[in-house]
Amino acid sequence: MSVAIYEFPLSEKVRNYLRLEQLFAQLNSTIESDNKFQTLYFFDVLFTMLDLLERIDLRTDLIRDIDVHEKNLVHWSSHPNIDTQALNKALQQIHDIIAQLKTTKKLGSNLKEDKFLSSIRQRFSIPGGATSFDLPNLFCWINQALENRQAHITQWLSQLSLVQDSISLLLSFLREKGQFKTIVGENAFYQAMVDNKIDMVRVKYDTSSGFYPVLSGNKHRYGIKFMELHPSAGSSGAVAQQVIFELASC
Repeated sequence: MSVAIYEFPLSEKVRNYLRLEQLFAQLNSTIESDNKFQTLYFFDVLFTMLDLLERIDLRTDLIRDIDVHEKNLVHWSSHPNIDTQALNKALQQIHDIIAQLKTTKKLGSNLKEDKFLSSIRQRFSIPGGATSFDLPNLFCWINQALENRQAHITQWLSQLSLVQDSISLLLSFLREKGQFKTIVGENAFYQAMVDNKIDMVRVKYDTSSGFYPVLSGNKHRYGIKFMELHPSAGSSGAVAQQVIFELASC
């Protein structure tokens, strides 16, 4: 059995959090690589992240959501069975992150001002634009010693560490809110009302079945249906049999 967890955001801010989390995972996967094409992939992902950060007001959402979690933790501090040491550690982490967010200008702006990154960024928006004849400065950089390239990459990523730490903190809190429960979907379909405290739905399901879930809905209700990964010719791909899966509302 190969189980996967599908995460479906129900708000735009959580959608952005999940996008950024995945982009950070993609960036981190390239750090140790000596493959030149992986290095090009690093820049492609980095510029995608900077584009996203420039389009959204992430800082405001982060401060607001982290502040809410801080108040929840303070409320839990009166619980008799609480792990005081772990709670204080979490609160200190929150205080540090909020303090940095409040004194930071637009997130990612320092990288926008980096001369080397600025000189190559536009070419990455052109299909096949990151060639040695288009960007000889990038070609020179790629052929530097691995430790030199890694030093630059580490320095660039350090400019985004506050974003990564904030996103990681918020998504960990969010995921801990929901406990998985078993759901029986007749005709591979399930629907539910949306509580105003729910920001994300998580579905755990066995990928070896050849089915995958899709979610549709609005701020009041949502529906989950399962589709065939490889539908037969002429088929809509919708699964018609009973499906048993696990669901967590976060």
